[in-house]
Amino acid sequence: MHEFELIKKYFSKLSKSNKSSLNLNDDVFFDKRKNLVISIDTYNEGSHFINFKKPELVIKKIIRSSISDLICKGVLPKFYFISGSGNKKTFSKQNLSKISKSLAEEQKKYGIFLCGGDTIFSNKLSFSITSVGYSKKIIYRNKAKLNDDIYVTGNLGDSFTGLQILKKRLKVKKQIKDYFVQKYFLPDIQINLTKYLLNFANSSIDISDGIIADLEKMINKQNLSYTLSENNIPISDNLIELIKSKRLKKLNIISNGDDYQVLFTANPSKRRIIKNSSKNLGIKITMIGKINSGTKISNVISQKGKQLVIKNKGHIHQF
Repeated sequence: MHEFELIKKYFSKLSKSNKSSLNLNDDVFFDKRKNLVISIDTYNEGSHFINFKKPELVIKKIIRSSISDLICKGVLPKFYFISGSGNKKTFSKQNLSKISKSLAEEQKKYGIFLCGGDTIFSNKLSFSITSVGYSKKIIYRNKAKLNDDIYVTGNLGDSFTGLQILKKRLKVKKQIKDYFVQKYFLPDIQINLTKYLLNFANSSIDISDGIIADLEKMINKQNLSYTLSENNIPISDNLIELIKSKRLKKLNIISNGDDYQVLFTANPSKRRIIKNSSKNLGIKITMIGKINSGTKISNVISQKGKQLVIKNKGHIHQF
């Protein structure tokens, strides 16, 4: 049973009387009356990060991935709560000092403030982050429209490549290794785009589980499909060179998530404002596809115009 089946079967009925829960089918809780937006994420060692050898980087990664849930909704994050379970080794004085320093740096960088949390002793290392923001409106996950353009910010695939290098599944030169490993630990979340998204996006999600998996989440309650152009999906120059030299398949690299870029749809009439926003903010925003009728089959088209077989749609949480 995957996570959405689990939620639907056991928990959706518990939220029916509360519209702010958005049927448990979005990234956030949104109370319109109080303009309150909340998201929560849990991170476990071995699942969301390999180990805790670099606590100063792990903590930055989980903070950024957490507040990206608000950013993709067009909401500026303001506060966060952090809870952690660990033992004397993982929560040593040295590690706690590194965690505290990193949190201070992230607070300054993103204008957020720690408001509370909890700590417990456990031999299993885990963190939970609750992110809070305020907004009169948000961009919902399932509001894509027929014929919408599909866009993504930044580049995809660098983080997953960094993970493969850390797992020693991919050997590269030190300079390139440092680049990809940094992208794994420090995703480039697009906080400066936040307030602009509300001007043009019909639907949105952050890419955590993979571009295909997350795009399908965006249309999972609608009679819609999609067409993506593999060639248009943006990747870094370093990844372009690596794919060529190692003869890797682009679609396999970019489909594994952990990018925390914003995936959104917009009416074609918004192309000019999106282009201007990208230029003015210095943020890469790329049109990568189209939303189609649900009578059509979703597909990814290669550079040669052929339909690609999607073997890996991304990360699926199975229980």
